[in-house]
Amino acid sequence: MYQLLAKLNKLLLPSFSKHQLDLAKANKWQMAIIGWRYFITTRALRASEKV
Repeated sequence: MYQLLAKLNKLLLPSFSKHQLDLAKANKWQMAIIGWRYFITTRALRASEKV
């Protein structure tokens, strides 16, 4: 499930590292997206380790 969400995140959500976003200057919604992508990515990596 998390691998699918990670792929959808990659396709649908913006990549702030490509835009060289400064985290100190990020808006609340940008921080929320960063946190969501981090959460899903770590869960997907954990799920792939168990297999």
